[in-house]
Amino acid sequence: MTPPRFVQIHTLAAYPAVLLNRDDAGLAKRLPFGGASRIRVSSQCLKRHWRVVEDDWALKAIGQPMAIRSREVVEREIMPRLGELPSAIAEAVRVSLAKKLYGDKSVEISSRQALLLGQPEIEHIVALARTAVAGADSPKAAEAGIEARFGKGEGKKNLAAMKAVAGDLAAGLESALFGRMVTSDPEANTEAAIHVAHAFTVHAEESESDYFTVIDDLTREAGETGSAGLFETELTSGLFYGYVVVDVPGLVANLGNDAALGGRVVEHLLHLIATVSPGAKKGSTAPYAWAEALLVELGTRQPRSLANAFRRPVPLSGEGDLLGRALDALSAHMARLDACYGLKEERGLLSAAEASLPGTGVPRSLDDLAAWVRGAIAAGAA
Repeated sequence: MTPPRFVQIHTLAAYPAVLLNRDDAGLAKRLPFGGASRIRVSSQCLKRHWRVVEDDWALKAIGQPMAIRSREVVEREIMPRLGELPSAIAEAVRVSLAKKLYGDKSVEISSRQALLLGQPEIEHIVALARTAVAGADSPKAAEAGIEARFGKGEGKKNLAAMKAVAGDLAAGLESALFGRMVTSDPEANTEAAIHVAHAFTVHAEESESDYFTVIDDLTREAGETGSAGLFETELTSGLFYGYVVVDVPGLVANLGNDAALGGRVVEHLLHLIATVSPGAKKGSTAPYAWAEALLVELGTRQPRSLANAFRRPVPLSGEGDLLGRALDALSAHMARLDACYGLKEERGLLSAAEASLPGTGVPRSLDDLAAWVRGAIAAGAA
């Protein structure tokens, strides 16, 4: 079997009475498309939930080194592991390391951007810093030690140089999947191998303002009204289309040319995409849902989203249910594209509805679909 160049993953998932992703005003994020406003979930939000989820298919369950995204890696991960240092020397080391990792103007935490660092990188930085401060009897001596190991010239030990020391996954599994940008060390950047679109409702937005009160137990018991506050929040409902592309050669290269590991990663990712829900206000909305349709395409051509199947908003009422109408629209759009460009991809479908899509054959279970994709990618290891 020839490994695919791209894996395309399309999903339809429905959520009632939720606030999945908020903007700076606390309202649901929106997207104008096809002349109608849609509810949107950002790709950053989706990737964050896939990165940190704890379940059987969590990325960390793969057993590869993970990463930490923070503005405070120096203060919270590195400095505590350097042992007891005189305060002046400790501050000199902190400042020097902050400049090396976050840039010369990033001494203060508030001036930094969050940096994604892999656990192997953190371990390597700690080891270098310990050597740098060993025997330092003054702040200047500590600064010189840091400069000698992280500075310019032949002795430079920046993040880009760590790959040779800490291995291909020095920056962590998340960087291999979703990429990394390091403004202070551009050579340490990693190109994303997983491309994630913003999810949006296939129909015009549905939202309402939820008015609610908080009751004061003590004043209520005293016979008063008991109101401790009046509040308002937005709730939305929708059937969301999601789209993810896996650049298989890019992913395998980021994983140290390990195609078998690439297959495992995408197997896990498929489970996460289908079953992990984003969502704010979890305590009051329980925003959990599984995808009711998941289409996977394996091929060598440049990917293309199927979002235009929903450029004309799917009617919120009509014959059948909303999922059925969305699948009909998706099927018609795919048939038109296949007629224009031909069908050259292999397709697999998971569907909770009695529906089929062009070229998909009999619907599969999620386990079967994910195993099929894993095998196709891992074929490159043979």
